[in-house]
Amino acid sequence: MTRERFVRAYERLKSELLNDRAFNFDFTPETRQWVAKMMDYNVPGGKLNRGLSVVDSYMLLRQGTEVDDEDFYLACVLGWCVEWLQASALVLDDITDNAYTRRDNLCWYKLPTVGLSAINDGVLLKCHVQAIIKRYFKEKFYFLDLMELWNEIGLQTAMGQMLDLITTHTGAKDLARYRIQGYRRIVKYKTSYYSFYLPVACALLLNGVRLSDYVELKNVLIEMGVYFQIQDDYLDCFGDPEVIGKVGTDIEDYKCSWLIVQAMELANESEMKILYENYGKSDPKCVAEVKNVYRELDLQDIFLEYESRVYKHLVSTIDAEQDRAIRDILKSFLKKIYRRKK
Repeated sequence: MTRERFVRAYERLKSELLNDRAFNFDFTPETRQWVAKMMDYNVPGGKLNRGLSVVDSYMLLRQGTEVDDEDFYLACVLGWCVEWLQASALVLDDITDNAYTRRDNLCWYKLPTVGLSAINDGVLLKCHVQAIIKRYFKEKFYFLDLMELWNEIGLQTAMGQMLDLITTHTGAKDLARYRIQGYRRIVKYKTSYYSFYLPVACALLLNGVRLSDYVELKNVLIEMGVYFQIQDDYLDCFGDPEVIGKVGTDIEDYKCSWLIVQAMELANESEMKILYENYGKSDPKCVAEVKNVYRELDLQDIFLEYESRVYKHLVSTIDAEQDRAIRDILKSFLKKIYRRKK
């Protein structure tokens, strides 16, 4: 039921962005058609976990009180803003990563009619977020806090992407630069803030509380985000493309992934030589050589051990939380990601 109402909210928002004078866009028929197609292709096609997390978190915070249709819709609006931000990031990331598929489809920029005009589309999707927030929340007492949150998250995510790109550039010169501290820094800024903290922070602001009172909650969510990205890196290499909806390219793209960081710490001299000679090359034989080293180093078992360890740590941290609603929110996040296959 929640998912159905959430999906309906997208259609309303899309229609408003294309037709409502409140957004003050002077579309031609061609541009309206382009933006409609671009939104449909990039915004609603994923699992919607980030957006639904805003709604689910808000409902948990409101346990015991009646939530009217307007309040529920506002939670959906902020949930879709997270999905819009995600869409913007993916459109642009796919270009910088030279990716081929996304969510079982060709990447947007790979469509013959799109190409590098996708750069402007990615920027436009992010601009939509600001327009939607202004449209729906300008009169709310927490509007300034909401705008500050989104500006802060936008900056952190862009900095994370920059860290990723620069680290990849320097790693291409020397794989030994790929270390766990640098990896965690990239993940914290590129993934954790917008994927885990942002949805809950939006729900908290909707509920009328101060984010400064929830610093420990923020820290736990950031740690979950790191765990989530490590899963992503593992699935990029060992996951089934049919299940995860994309062909992993971290090895070919010289990415500072969790797997290469672990490999650089564990590899012997001959294994290290293989990694230096083959990592970052698109030749399938080179990719296979790297994966063989990963298997020799038992990185699949090491990942499972890490997953078990971090899960126990997160469960004990959550159980120690005094606020029942916060406890329930964290449990719902952990349930969604623990031992996921995609």
